[in-house]
Amino acid sequence: MDLNALRDYLHARTQEDAFSGVVRIDVGDRQVFAEAFGMASRTWRAPCGLETRFDTASITKLFTAVAALQQIDVGAFGLDTSVTDYLDLRGTAISPVVTPYHLLTHTSGIADDADEEAGEDYEALFVDKPNYSIRETADFLPQFAYKPPNFAPGQGCRYCNCAYVLLGLMVERATGQRYRDYVTANVFERAGMRGAGFFRMDHVVPDVAEGADPFLDAEGTVVGWRRNTYSYPPIGSPDGGAYVTAGDLMAFHQALVGGRLLSQESTIAMLTPKEDHGPRDRGMHRMGFGLEFEVSPEGEVIDYWKEGINKGTSGVLCHWPRQDVTFVVLSNRETGAWEPIKTIEALIEGPR
Repeated sequence: MDLNALRDYLHARTQEDAFSGVVRIDVGDRQVFAEAFGMASRTWRAPCGLETRFDTASITKLFTAVAALQQIDVGAFGLDTSVTDYLDLRGTAISPVVTPYHLLTHTSGIADDADEEAGEDYEALFVDKPNYSIRETADFLPQFAYKPPNFAPGQGCRYCNCAYVLLGLMVERATGQRYRDYVTANVFERAGMRGAGFFRMDHVVPDVAEGADPFLDAEGTVVGWRRNTYSYPPIGSPDGGAYVTAGDLMAFHQALVGGRLLSQESTIAMLTPKEDHGPRDRGMHRMGFGLEFEVSPEGEVIDYWKEGINKGTSGVLCHWPRQDVTFVVLSNRETGAWEPIKTIEALIEGPR
C-alpha cells in the first residue's frame, strides 16, 4: 500500500477544496496512517486535527446495534420479541410481527420518515416543522409510525433509519435510561472512545467540526458555503448524529472484535452477514446487525463497513478481513469522504 501516494492524493484533494477531514488506517493492531486535512471550521479557519470530533451520521447505528444486543445478552428482550408489544405501539402501522432481528437487518418493511432509497431528502422533513422540536427518541414516532409499510416483515430488505429509532426506544424501555446516556456509559466508555459523545448543535463544545457544504453556480463553481444547522435534529439519536474522532472509531472496532462489548454469541452474530440487499462490485451486498458486508460468490467476506452521510457530514468505518486492514474516513462535507474511500479501497485491493 503506497501511503505516500495516498498522502499526496489527500493533500491534492484538500488544495482543490474537495476534502476536509481525517483519515486513519490500521494494519492488524498497528496504526500505519493517521492525518488530518483541511478546515474543521470554515468560519474561523480552524484546521482539522486528529482529536477533532466529527458527526458520524448513520455510523451511529453501530452503537445502537451494540446497545440492543447488550440488552438481548441480559435477557431484556430477544431477537424474536414483538416490537409493537414491547413498546406498546398497537394502533400504529407497525406490524406486530416486526422483531429486533428485522430492525437490525433492515427487513422490517416499516415506513421511514424519509425514504432515502426512494431518493427522499431527510432535510425536507424540516421545511414545515422545526428540527429543534425533535430532542428525545420518542419525538420521532409521529414521523413514521402511522405511515403504511413498504412490505411485510421479512419479505424484503430496504434501508430504514427509523428501524434504529425503534431499537433505541427498546433500549430505553429495557434500561430506564435515555438512549444517549446508556450508549455513552455502555458503549463509548467501555470501548475507550474518549472523545465520543452526543453534542447539541446549539452548545459550544471544543474540537467539534462544523458541517458545511458549498453553494455552486450554474458552471459548478463554489460561490459560498452553507452550514447544516437546520438539516436535522439538534442532537444525535439512535439512527445518527454521534460525534467521534477517527481514533474513537478504531477503538470501537477493536473493542467489538475483541469481545469487550458483547457476549461471544452476539459478537459472532454482529460480525456475520445476514440478509441479501443486492449485487455489489465484487459480490453480494448483505445486511448484518448494524454492519454491512460484501460477500464473494464463494461466500467469503471481502469487507464490512458502516458509512454515514448527511448534509455537512460523511464517513466510514471499514474492515478488510483477508488483508486485516481497517480504515476510517471522517469528513465535515456531504461529499467529502467518498473519493478518498474509493482510493483507499483500490490501494488495499491492488491491481485487479
